[in-house]
Formats: sequence, C-alpha cells, structure tokens
Amino acid sequence: MPFIPHTEQEIAEMLQAIGVDNINALFEEIPSHLLAGELAGIPEGMTEMEISRLMHARASQHPQSICFLGAGAYEHHIPSAVWEITTRGEYYSAYTPYQAEASQGTLQLTYEYQSMMTAMTGMDVSNASLYDGASALAEAVLMAVRGNRKSKSRKILVPTTVHPAYRKTTHTIVRGQHIELCEVAYDATSGVVSLDAIKQRAEAEGGDVTAVVIQQPNFFGNLESVDEITDWAHEHDILVIAVVNPLTLAILQSPGEWGATGADIACGDGQPLGAPLSAGGPYYGFICCKQELVRQMPGRIVGRTVDLDGKTGFVLTLQAREQHIRRSKATSNICTNQGLVVTASTIHMSILGARGLENAASACHANTVSLVAQLSAVKGVDCAFNSPYFHEAVLKLSKPASEVLAALADRNILGGYDLSMSYPELGSAILVCATEMRTEEEIGAYAKALAEVIA
Repeated sequence: MPFIPHTEQEIAEMLQAIGVDNINALFEEIPSHLLAGELAGIPEGMTEMEISRLMHARASQHPQSICFLGAGAYEHHIPSAVWEITTRGEYYSAYTPYQAEASQGTLQLTYEYQSMMTAMTGMDVSNASLYDGASALAEAVLMAVRGNRKSKSRKILVPTTVHPAYRKTTHTIVRGQHIELCEVAYDATSGVVSLDAIKQRAEAEGGDVTAVVIQQPNFFGNLESVDEITDWAHEHDILVIAVVNPLTLAILQSPGEWGATGADIACGDGQPLGAPLSAGGPYYGFICCKQELVRQMPGRIVGRTVDLDGKTGFVLTLQAREQHIRRSKATSNICTNQGLVVTASTIHMSILGARGLENAASACHANTVSLVAQLSAVKGVDCAFNSPYFHEAVLKLSKPASEVLAALADRNILGGYDLSMSYPELGSAILVCATEMRTEEEIGAYAKALAEVIA
C-alpha cells in the first residue's frame, strides 16, 4: 500500500485541533526513566532510492537456495495475479467488518472462501480462519471437549506422528482447562500409528476418550489408515479431529469421507494455498466441521441471503465470540483472523481451479518419488519407513544430520528438516520435501551434493 505522509501544515492543523503545542506533548505522561532518548548506532535516514539500492546489494550477498525443506511450510508456485489482486487497496486495507453488512465485498469473499473449504474438506461448515495450523488444532480440541457430551474424561488421543509444534502449541493452550493430550507411539517400521496402538492407549486411559487426532499425511509425510481409525472411534463415541494439508485434498480422500461417516472436525494451515514462505508467516489456520458442531466453532460464519428487494446479500450468521456475546458463552477468545492471507487463498484457489490444484498436488508427489529414489541410491542414505507417502519422506543418514544439512547449506541447498530434536529415536534422520517447484535438474544436483557430503 502506498505510504502517504502528512505535511508539516497538516500536522500543525491536527495539533491545533486537539489543543497541544507539539507531538512530544502527547507523550509527556510517560515517565522520563522509561524514555529511550537518543538511539546510539542508528544511522541517519536514507532516501527511498538509497534504501532500495542498499537492500538489493544485501540480497545479492545471499544466493537463492534450492529448498527441499517442508515440515509444515511449503514452497509452492503462486500465480503473480494472486498478490497483485490481494494487495489492491480495497482488499489490503479491509479489516474485520465490525459493521458487517456494510462490508459486502469482505463478506462475499469470506463466503466464497468458506464454500471452497467445505468443498475441499467434505465438511458441512467452515469458519473464517484462525492464526495458524497449530492454534487451529488447539481450537479443534476445545471444540471436541465442548461437543462430545458422552465423554467426561477430557482426554484426547494424539499420535506422535502429528506435527510436534502443533502438539506443543495445543498442550500450551488447553492444559489450563484440564484437558489431557495422551500420546500414541507410531510403528517404527511403517512410520504411522496403528489402530491397535490407539486401542491400547484408550484402554490404558480407562476407555473414556473424548477425541482422537489423525494427521493426514502425517508429519513424516506418510499416509495413515484413516478409515479404520475413524470407524473405530465413532463406534466408541469418540470424535475424530483431522489435521490436513489442504493442497493434498485435491487428490487424497477428504476428511468428510473418512470411514462410514467422516471425521467430525478438520483443521490445518492454509499456507499451501497462495501464501509465500515469508520467513515464517503470516499464515492462517482453518477449521471445518459437521453441522452438529457448528455452535462450538470459533470465529465467524458468513451466509448468503436476499434482501426485501430480492437482491443477494451477505451477512454474518454466527459469531460466538466474547466480543459479541457474554464471555461465559463464548466459544473462544480469538479476536480476529488472518483475513488478508485468506483473501490470497481464495484468489489462489479461484485462479487454479480444481484441475490446477490437482495438477500441483500430483506434481508434488511425482517430484518427491523422484527425490527419494535418487537420494536413497546414495551410499549411506536409506528410507526410514516403508509406508506410502505424499510429498515428504524421512531419510536416515550415516553421518549426523546437522552436519550434513550445514554442508548442504554451504552449497545453497536447504536439504531438509533435522528430526533429531523431536524424534531422537530415529537417530540421524532428516525430513525431505519436493513440491511442484523442484525440477529434475535440482533434484539431481541435490543427490550429487548429498553423495559428496556423505562421502
């Protein structure tokens, strides 16, 4: 958005209007010992031309690395039109519609986004986004506890194949409400959680379990047995929370189709849909659910209707937040959403369409198959698991993962994610990823560099 500074005359007129002599008078209530004073080491300001020249010079010092790193944030192709439209003033400056019906454009875009997300997940309703995938899982857990009236335990089965950052974030958010996350270990051969392991953990917890979380594909990129886990859970009055990568839903079974009746809640991060990596954000989280859980869903739901003249209009149909209802009745204290990134995702999905999303997902899988084949052919590199995977896979290395990744980085290759911190039992192992952005030449260059580093 263009920066439009105030002139000295405008500043003087504003100060006169509020009855103060200068800008410093507006801050005189701040104690003097809290004022920073002069900032040593800060250079004089530059002109726009000078700062542009400086930033280009700094950027040229760091060659663009080839990215084979995923682990929850992925480098996908984003059509240039996506952010050209998203950063137009009418979208870029639009914020939470407190006078909702006056913001028909914002409401229509949210309605279209929610319609797309329900179509992709196979669920009945979608909210208007959350901060990120991790907080979305936490909100899904809170939803499940409120919504499963048949369970009193407040215990959630969470396989260790669920993203470790998601598990930590969820624990931080829900532990204050005495909700317990009961971890279920994965099978060391397949890299997925078995139904038997889930059953055993449920029995160990006394049989009363509120919900089970399934990530598909899981953090290792492997595909879980979602149908049999979902059916077993529902047979025992346990809700199913699906954590999904939205791009995979272009080719994989949607959560609404898991088992006989589908998952109850689907959540995840919308970053793969038009959001660049951007050094970690902003991204956004999404939640979709069955109709019977709609009143437990945080955030907003936009509906389409007609006015007295028969014209189409968009309205906020549900917003169970503490800003709108009594705090004790609110489903969440979330106060906003990542509306701008949701705008980008809606435009991104509109431009690509169903066929484009399917082609992107298929290309991701094909590239990862090629990547795993070439890397596992290197002496000292082996596949960790034998399960089908999507666009990520785990490789075991004969040298320490941190040293290998550092050496690859020196060759301008981001070689993957070191699993030693979150999964020490795997030893020296990395999680590698190839999206549709990677070429055969880049995959070959990675394999060659890895062979040199391992040797």
